[in-house]
Amino acid sequence: MGALPLADRTVAVFCGSSGIGFATAQAAHALGARVTIVSRSRERLAEAAREIGKVETQAIDIRDAAAVARFFDECAPFDNVVVSAADLSVGPLRQRSLADERAAMDSKFWGAVNVAHAARIVAGGSLTLVSGMIGTRPSGAATMLSAINAAIDTLAKALATEMAPVRVNCVSPGRIETPWWDYLPQEQRLALFEKTAAATPLKRVGRPEEVAAQIVHLMQNGFMTGSVVLVDGGGSVA
Repeated sequence: MGALPLADRTVAVFCGSSGIGFATAQAAHALGARVTIVSRSRERLAEAAREIGKVETQAIDIRDAAAVARFFDECAPFDNVVVSAADLSVGPLRQRSLADERAAMDSKFWGAVNVAHAARIVAGGSLTLVSGMIGTRPSGAATMLSAINAAIDTLAKALATEMAPVRVNCVSPGRIETPWWDYLPQEQRLALFEKTAAATPLKRVGRPEEVAAQIVHLMQNGFMTGSVVLVDGGGSVA
């Protein structure tokens, strides 16, 4: 048996209105999936739906466990669920407030936990989480995010044993050019990308659609579970 079809399969993408999540929703839709995008911002959801085409949208804050649970209670079980990046800021631990660091944990780690706890997924379906390369290669420039990403990697592996026969995997991207970086002034952002590119074997940063391609592959490969797949341009070995 080859790749599992996505045509007419249901896919829910949390944090799917921009960046990697949006690219994943777009890729799944292009393969015929019936896609639901979940995000906090109604404006971004409407914009994403206009660009992709016929998709369902739900305005939910992934940090709200009760709202996430209601969403799944009101829907039929999904074939595939994806939890992409979250709304957070980063920096060295000792230069940031503990309140900001807890907020980052609430958004990215507990957001993924909220979805995993409530998700209704068909047997043989998939849950795919998104972490980040610095979970494997930690950085003091993003201390808590390094720890959060490592925790998500481990969460995916543990859930693969707990949720079987649902398949659970994790994609761990390197530096990807997404709207998440818009909080930096353009000159600083471009300098960061150039520095990253110079230090990696492929000499460039990644694109959201390249990470989305791996997420789609994990949806379609029925023999993959408990895997953490790096999509980092070789950054973890540079």
